[in-house]
Amino acid sequence: MERAKEAENRVTYASRNLGSGFLFGVGLIAFIDESVFHQLLRWHHFYDKSTTDIGLISDGLFHAFSWFATIGGLFLFADLRRRNALRIKRWWGGVFLGAGAFQLYDGTIQHKIMRIHQIRYDVNVLPYDFIWIAVAIVIILIGVVLLYQTREKTHE
Repeated sequence: MERAKEAENRVTYASRNLGSGFLFGVGLIAFIDESVFHQLLRWHHFYDKSTTDIGLISDGLFHAFSWFATIGGLFLFADLRRRNALRIKRWWGGVFLGAGAFQLYDGTIQHKIMRIHQIRYDVNVLPYDFIWIAVAIVIILIGVVLLYQTREKTHE
C-alpha cells in the first residue's frame, strides 16, 4: 500500500514539476518577446490589424498574460519546494519545452496562419521567420532531452 502511494506521488510530482516549468517558460518567453520586440525594438504589437492604440492595448494584455503565467509557474515551484518534491532538472525541461512551444506557436500560428502580426515589417521576413522557428525548435529539443533524462523508469 505504501509503495503504491509513493509511486503515485512520484508521478503526480513529476507532472507538477513539468507543469510548473512549462507555465513559467511560457510566461518568461512571452515577457521577453513583449519587452524586446514590442517595446524596445518596436518591431510590432501583439495585434497589428488595427490602430496603434489598439496595438498598445493588446501589448498590455499580452504583458499581463505573461506575468500571470510567470507568477503562476513560480507559485507552483514554491509549492513543490515546500513539499520537498522539486526535481529541478525536470522543472528546467518544462521551462524549455514551454518557452519553445510558445515561440513555435507564435511564429507559426500567430505570424503565418492568423497573421495578427509579423516579426518585422518593410523587410524580407523569411530570414526572421527561419531564425525564429529554428530557435523555437532548438529550445523544444533541449526541453525534450531534459524531460527524457528525468522520466520515471519502471523496473517491475
